[in-house]
Amino acid sequence: MSGEVPDRTRYLRRVIRGPRPEAVPALIARASVLVGLLDIAAGVFPRFRHSRMHALAEVLPGALGPYAAALALSAGVLLLLLAHGLRRRKRRAWRAAVALLPIGAAAQFAYRHSLAGVLIPLVLLTLLLRHRNEFAALPDPRSRWRALANFVLMGAGSIVIGLAIVSVHPRKLVGDPSLSDRLEHVLYGLFGMDGPVDYAGGTSWTVACSLGALGLLTALTTIYLALRPEHPAARLTEDDEARLRALLEKHGARDSLGHFALRRDKAVVFSPSGKAAVCYRVVSGVMLASGDPIGDVEAWPGAIERFMDEAKAHSWTPAVMGCSETGGEVWTRETGLDALELGDEAVVETSDFSLAGRAMRNVRQMVKRIERNGYETRVRRVRDLGEQELERIRRAADDWRGTDTERGFSMALGRIGDAADGDCLVATAHRTDGPAGPHGDLKAVLHFVPWGADGVSLDLMRRDRAADPGMNELLIVAALQAAPGLGITRVSLNFAMFRAALARGEKIGAGPFLRAWRGLLVFLSRWFQIESLYRFNAKFRPRWEPRFVVYRSPRDLPRIGLAAMQAEGFVHLTPPRLLRRRPATPLPCAHEPREREAAAA
Repeated sequence: MSGEVPDRTRYLRRVIRGPRPEAVPALIARASVLVGLLDIAAGVFPRFRHSRMHALAEVLPGALGPYAAALALSAGVLLLLLAHGLRRRKRRAWRAAVALLPIGAAAQFAYRHSLAGVLIPLVLLTLLLRHRNEFAALPDPRSRWRALANFVLMGAGSIVIGLAIVSVHPRKLVGDPSLSDRLEHVLYGLFGMDGPVDYAGGTSWTVACSLGALGLLTALTTIYLALRPEHPAARLTEDDEARLRALLEKHGARDSLGHFALRRDKAVVFSPSGKAAVCYRVVSGVMLASGDPIGDVEAWPGAIERFMDEAKAHSWTPAVMGCSETGGEVWTRETGLDALELGDEAVVETSDFSLAGRAMRNVRQMVKRIERNGYETRVRRVRDLGEQELERIRRAADDWRGTDTERGFSMALGRIGDAADGDCLVATAHRTDGPAGPHGDLKAVLHFVPWGADGVSLDLMRRDRAADPGMNELLIVAALQAAPGLGITRVSLNFAMFRAALARGEKIGAGPFLRAWRGLLVFLSRWFQIESLYRFNAKFRPRWEPRFVVYRSPRDLPRIGLAAMQAEGFVHLTPPRLLRRRPATPLPCAHEPREREAAAA
């Protein structure tokens, strides 16, 4: 018995102390969903009189009931919308929930006369006030396509709830209206007009108020999201770019993806010493970094700490796409995150490359055939090209792009021929004895970015669809053969996702699980370039460098995967022209107030 007392005491202390602080937002979010559903139920279903509360509620004006039902319904819908923000510790979601909970409780009391409908929201309000310090996350970068998404989702939800409102008063219905009549009544009601369905007594007024509240709520939330002041996504400033270029000049040879940090649609955080940096983009609440940190390896922990602080300040999900093995070790050691092998990068040593031998027979024959058809290649630095030719290459690359949007994030620069990118390499294929196309004799373009002083990384491959097959192989061979004369000793080609699984799965002795996994990857290759990129890269006999994704929890992987697909351009959400973001000043970094205070001191 003596051993049970301390255990019981510890249990009581845990109950009194409450949940762990890190678990509070998720618990409150679930409770908000529950209260929101209760409020919606209170506004939708006919009220059930409670014998004890009914006598007290009789003193309320009778006309208050329909308005209270509409108010409870509106508060419930808004609480459901706020639950995700509460889970992510957003301060604005906390403020809105604190304002809504008393309103919902008062509406429940006025319409349903329910003691539980009053007490549960007030308990949640108490928890919100007690744990207010847990909700300090800053706003996300805003995208106005959310206004369109809100209109579609809220409109659909309002129609579903409206059908329930119209149909839960069977004893009050006049006649037996059809489903189409009820749907028509809902649509009219959302716009504040009477529909074909009629009720006995005062039920018509209650239904009309609830439907009107749903329509007004849909309109107001959509207008707010479309017209609210912007918090634009951060962009790389000129000063940030200059500092990154200085770091790349000293340490750019370490990572083949380093130059892609200069994409101007990325943001950056620097280490306190300024000797390292992490570039990132925020997509759907995921803070995506790509490649290894830039700069001195010894300063990486400071930049990584700043990155994690920024993620925590905004309640973003941190993730790293395509870091090297060394980078993955540092990320996991400094942050406690996990790493998963994502695929392999193909790197060709130019001194070892040759078209001779049986292994290169197919590539050799393809190149010879294309050359006999009258094609020639040119490999030059961007700084050696004239502006007129650069403009022709840019237009051709845009016209030959296979999608409406520019794809790429971790291994794409997003521009060609910028004056600051003079060290980039351009390989072009020209048809010398055939008919000229819209871009003259230009038939294909490859663009490489610098990888330190003696390497390049493949950025993009574009070709005229009417040109002979094999243009990309022709230009890669041309670039590899011209590389030694340009002082280039290594060339990074495409990144092949799940390369190891594809390679091992086709070998003799592969187990059933590995074969099944390879079969799934081959099936997915119909829509995504998985197997085709692996096969293409393997033609050039590269060495394979593993690349990793760094993540916080396995349950975050689907969200990270979707965000990465959006960032790479495989999933694209385009708002209507009127809702698109306008250029504006970047969001301030979470560290800026701290740095200003330090500078003032």
